Amino acid sequence: MSVSRETTIDLPHVRLQARVWGDESLPPLLALHGWLDNAGTFDTLAPLICTHFHIVAIDFPGHGLSQWRPAGAWYHYVDYVSDVIAVAEKFGWKRFSLLGHSLGGTVASVVAACRPQSVDKLLLIEALGPITAPADDALNQLRRGMNQRAAFEEKLRVFAREEEAIDIRCKVNDLSRDAATALVRRGLKAVPGGFSWSSDPRLTLSTPLRYTEDQMLVVLRGIEAKTLLVLAQPEPPYLPREMIQRRIEQVRDIAVHRIDGTHHLHLENAAPIAKLIGDFVAKNP
Repeated sequence: MSVSRETTIDLPHVRLQARVWGDESLPPLLALHGWLDNAGTFDTLAPLICTHFHIVAIDFPGHGLSQWRPAGAWYHYVDYVSDVIAVAEKFGWKRFSLLGHSLGGTVASVVAACRPQSVDKLLLIEALGPITAPADDALNQLRRGMNQRAAFEEKLRVFAREEEAIDIRCKVNDLSRDAATALVRRGLKAVPGGFSWSSDPRLTLSTPLRYTEDQMLVVLRGIEAKTLLVLAQPEPPYLPREMIQRRIEQVRDIAVHRIDGTHHLHLENAAPIAKLIGDFVAKNP
């Protein structure tokens, strides 16, 4: 099994940390994790597919081992899109593929639509475009985001032992202990008295801005990359089948597979996902 290595990516606006698998002579693939997760989410999948790709799994700003955004900044969704494009430019990749889970998959979808000339293959797990909101909810969304920001106070939750944080992730995300451990060990920092989450607590604030569903359908029509979408079944409430089906219909070249499992199915049982990706690559050289 391939061993990962760490690398630091200095962008003009933020310093990112990343985990890397595979030979640099292979086609590049940028792997993007979910909200409040980190690059550890690919610890079981990446070693199984790095014979196909040179994989760089970043920690998004504010997550894992990466730098937080500056004081006064928001974690706007579109900034993640800009971060991904900046990473590809930093490496000098003219053509690359994207692998994304959850938030990472939503970002990958929009990057592929924004930069169709750059994205070769689009590999999505439990995501196809971001969460949207009705147009008539715009004012409520704006007020909610602004009010939460105004009332925000950073509170440090301290765990005496790493195992306490692992227990929390197991319960909150319905994860096995091994899966939770992969995320927690990259998602903690040492503080007086024990350990605290390394993620920026501002990530939990509501966004003041969301796309509408109609806007997102238009964006998804811009995807030209050959796309693989893997969904867990039964589907979670935030990925209703009818909504996902409408989105699938916007993407011109997409293969869809549903696999029994939970939201982190790629971390819990990577082998079936790896086979789907391997078969997909073989059919789309």
